[in-house]
Amino acid sequence: MALPSKCEVRAVIRFLNAKRVKPIKIHRQLKRVYGESCMDVKNVRNWCREFAAGRSEVHDDKRSGRPSISDETVAKVEQTMREDRRITVDDFCILVPEVSRSIIHRILTEKLQYRKVCARWVPRMLTENHQRQRVETSREFLRRYADEKDNFLDSIVTGDETWAFHFTPETKQQSRQWRHSSFPKPQKFKQSPSAGKVTATVFWDRKGVLLVNCMPSGTTINADRYCETLKKPKRANQNRRRGMLSKGVRILHDNARPHVARTTVALLQQFGWDIITHPPYSPDLAPSDYHLFPKLNEHLAGTHISNNDEVKDEVQRFFIAMAASWYDMGIQKLLQRLQKCMDTKGDYVEK
Repeated sequence: MALPSKCEVRAVIRFLNAKRVKPIKIHRQLKRVYGESCMDVKNVRNWCREFAAGRSEVHDDKRSGRPSISDETVAKVEQTMREDRRITVDDFCILVPEVSRSIIHRILTEKLQYRKVCARWVPRMLTENHQRQRVETSREFLRRYADEKDNFLDSIVTGDETWAFHFTPETKQQSRQWRHSSFPKPQKFKQSPSAGKVTATVFWDRKGVLLVNCMPSGTTINADRYCETLKKPKRANQNRRRGMLSKGVRILHDNARPHVARTTVALLQQFGWDIITHPPYSPDLAPSDYHLFPKLNEHLAGTHISNNDEVKDEVQRFFIAMAASWYDMGIQKLLQRLQKCMDTKGDYVEK
């Protein structure tokens, strides 16, 4: 007889124990009938003692379930946590000794809905003026979008500069792998980007890339050089986006000095391009910083490239290969980020 229920086996033990059969013999009979998977001799002895002491129930005892947590204990844990946000569960066990470690963890995570997180790195400590500028800029952008809808997004050209290294190490997240519990944990040695690098200037819109301009390391991007670069996406608009210039172009770039220099502003006015205001210290609101360049770094991670020309070719291949829907997604994300910026009263947007 295979897979007997627990209460069935206990009933047999109770019956044989009442007939004064020794526990070892009861165990042999159980094995003969139920097989090797039946109750072991130690548990048979325990149940014989229980029945000899007067127990008649063969079913499991009812359990009270998880212990209740009083409101006073919850309040004490919350007060202790508010006094020191970096306190550990081990410290809680000393300060709140009347409950166990598991109960403290339940109170923090289930009752109070807290979780311990690391601080997030941000570019700068924003002042009230910076936050106000971020809110006003976001509100103005969303207002113009509400008036013009997709026509407004179609007219946006955005761009920025980034480093492209001969070798970019993989991040810890990228190097994750499946591991059996019996295998040793893999090691990852700390690596730094290579000294060889090029400066890549990328201009794009929601339909795709307009320009990828790479310069070797050591080249300083000043206002004059940036103006020369700006003339190239203008020609690209004429060739790839026919009719876009006549409808009007809005350029969105950050507040780097070459971007806001007088010569740059004068050139954009000469083009007839409208400059979309970008708040200072706000890479989280720059589409190239939050959408384009992280994906490029992920693509280049772990790849060894021997010279600048190969880096340029690889960067260009990456941007050309990306679908138009991916570029459109980067512009669409900006609407969500601007709304979050307003909701948080100008604070940094994480995602």
